[in-house]
Amino acid sequence: MIAYMYLFFAVIFGTASNLFAKSAEGFSKLTPSIFSIITIILCMYCLSQVMKSIPVGITYAIFAGLCIVATVLIGIIKFNQIPNIYSFVGLAMIVSGVIIVNLLDKN
Repeated sequence: MIAYMYLFFAVIFGTASNLFAKSAEGFSKLTPSIFSIITIILCMYCLSQVMKSIPVGITYAIFAGLCIVATVLIGIIKFNQIPNIYSFVGLAMIVSGVIIVNLLDKN
């Protein structure tokens, strides 16, 4: 259960890092650049803790899928970047994949 807590924080830090990178405008702004670097380091630390008990492929599949969905949702809310219908279908497939990986994984 601790591994999933670390995974949750990895997704939070990974999503935050993506948003700070957007705000850093190509790392030309100092403060969001520093926050982006700090949050990605925290994200990688959390992922390394998860991989102690969950296989690397499963860890990364869950992390990447949830991070993508979270980043898109924040993009919609904060930056008013509305995806088209095909993007929503793709996101639904990502969420379905994450659910399948979690439900059918035998580890």
